[in-house]
This record gives sequence, C-alpha cells and structure tokens, in this order.
Amino acid sequence: MINPPPPPAGVPALAARSLPAAVWRAVRSGWWTSVCALLIVVIVLLAAGADLFVLLEGQSLTPDISTLGPTGLPAGSLGGVSGSHWFGVEPLTGVDLFALVAQGARTSLLVGLGATVLGTALGVVIGVSAGYLGGWWDRLVIWTADVILGFPYLIFMIALGAVLPVDFPRQVTLIVVLGLFGWPRVARIVRAQTLTLSQRDFVAAAKVVGGGPWHVFTKELLPNLWAPIIVVASLAIPSMIGSEAALSFLGVGVLPPTPSWGRTISTAIDFFETDPMYLVFPGLLLFLITLAFNVVGDAIRDALDPRSGGAA
Repeated sequence: MINPPPPPAGVPALAARSLPAAVWRAVRSGWWTSVCALLIVVIVLLAAGADLFVLLEGQSLTPDISTLGPTGLPAGSLGGVSGSHWFGVEPLTGVDLFALVAQGARTSLLVGLGATVLGTALGVVIGVSAGYLGGWWDRLVIWTADVILGFPYLIFMIALGAVLPVDFPRQVTLIVVLGLFGWPRVARIVRAQTLTLSQRDFVAAAKVVGGGPWHVFTKELLPNLWAPIIVVASLAIPSMIGSEAALSFLGVGVLPPTPSWGRTISTAIDFFETDPMYLVFPGLLLFLITLAFNVVGDAIRDALDPRSGGAA
C-alpha cells in the first residue's frame, strides 16, 4: 500500500487533520477531560430537553405556596428537596427549583453559545483579513478593537435596556451586543497568528501558484488557526454566560418570567443565610459548565498544537 504524501514543507502535520478528529482525540486524552466533556453533554442535553425533564419530574414553573412554611421559606430540610422537588423550591413563590435551573440552562447557554459564535466568527474574519491584507485596513481594525475593548459595554446595555420595548426579545439583544463587544479579543489573537503564518513558506507557495485570498484563508491559514480559535472560544463561552448573569442582575438582561441562571443566582443571594440550597444548584451548574469548557478547550488546544505532547 502506498503511503499518502506528507504535507508541504512548513505546514504542521496536524494542519491536514480535521477538527472533529482533534476534538475526539482531545476528549480521549485523559479521564478528567472525558469527565468534563461528559458534563458539557449532560448540561447541553438538560437545556435542550428541559421541558421533557421537568415533565418527568412532574413539576412546572407554576408557583405553589403549599410547599412553603409560614415564613415563606421552603418547608422541610435542604430548601425543600424531596422526591417531588429534586432541587427544592424557590422561596416566597414555591416554584420548583429544578424547573428553574433546567429552563434557565436553556436561556444561559443560548446566550453564551450564540454570543460566542457571533463574536468568534466576526473576530476570525476581521483578524485574518487585517493580518493578511495589512495597510490601512489593519490600522483601522486595531484602532476599532482598542476602542471597543475600552468601552464600558455594561453602561451601553443599561442605556439600551432603558429604550428597548419590554416585549423585545432580550436573548437576541444579548447575543448581538455581547457578540459585537466580544470580537476584538478574538481578532487581536487571530491577527497576530496570521501575521506569523503569512511569512511561512507554504503561504508564499500558495500565492505563487495562483491562490487567491479566499484560497489562502480557507486552505492555508484557517487550518493552522484552529488552536487559538478553540482556546479563545472555550474561554469566551463561560465569560458570555457570566456577562448574561451580570446584566440580568442589573435588570437589563433576561427579564421575568423567563428563567436564567444569572437571574436565579442574583435572586438567591438575598436568601443565602436562610436558604443556601437556593444558590447552590444554579451556582454549581454555572461553575461546572465553566470548568468543563475550560478543560476541554485546553485539551483541544494541545491536540491541535504541533508543539505539544498531544501532537505526538
């Protein structure tokens, strides 16, 4: 059997491998990474199938004061945890906390993933074009990125929330605003990598044989940019979820009655001394999804980086 030819000189061997193969290799790189990958899958499934899981529990988001004691706190121990209420109930309303967390996972992950995808896509396109084309476009991108990075987006969101109609879809607003404010970090990293790669022999060879900018971007640059893109995206997802939580805490994010982890956590702070379990479950899930994305992102970076042990 004839072995396939090696990649052109100057092209890392991993550049010819697909991203799904690198992800699968990263997931199997260690038991801790596998556990974190499983956590991501479980929480994503919880968000996607929230209605089904809440139905299996036999509860809903309907208030039920019969589950509360005379002080308005959950009746029973551990915040009302029981066979009927897996995570307990919300103080003052008696809403099932598992239903709140499951439905909130959908909102928080939708905002976090949507804003990350938008910000990463814009950052990659803008960063590669700035590093590859250079000139006035490169200077304009750097100047714009510096301005946006120094702009207080929380103040902008507060002002925007004051003028938007109450019935306007806040999830869409959060995705667009967080994505537009998130692209500069991606663009700066991708631009720096593109400047380095543009001086490599395989990029020069592609230009010599007639490859246009689109060919150079898709066939030469992008395969060698997956590592920094994946790392930045994996760090951006929990950051975006945290930003949604902060904005919801300020009252300009997701509005009631739409549940979200951020709004649940901000409400639970007021009851921490009397009902700590109200804060534990949404806070724990937010911590776990943040940890899991960071661990898996680092593993994928190692699998894609030809200088690391994952490339062996």
